[in-house]
Amino acid sequence: MILVVGGRASGKRQFVRDRLGYRADQMAPALLDGCPVVCDLQAMLRTEAEIEPLLAKLREKEVVICDEIGCGVVPVDPAERAWREAVGRLCSRLAAEAEQVFRLCCGLAIQLKG
Repeated sequence: MILVVGGRASGKRQFVRDRLGYRADQMAPALLDGCPVVCDLQAMLRTEAEIEPLLAKLREKEVVICDEIGCGVVPVDPAERAWREAVGRLCSRLAAEAEQVFRLCCGLAIQLKG
């Protein structure tokens, strides 16, 4: 599995299309069968209560794309802080298991692993 992270509009999907060779119709913001790329992982964590089943399904995907949300102002709302922490912890676990990890900034890919 390849993990691609970066800020909003940092070029993650474009990188997955241009450099990794996936088409837009192969990307989905959900765990669809037959779709090799999951995007917007951070949004999925707003509705997923159980991390372990989600992690097991994500391991089966070829590419996982997630907005990096752990930088910047810490939210005042406890639920927002918990969501932000859950995203960060899940990405940490995915990065540990991933074959490759890329971080995008201003459209530039930095390979962190692999």
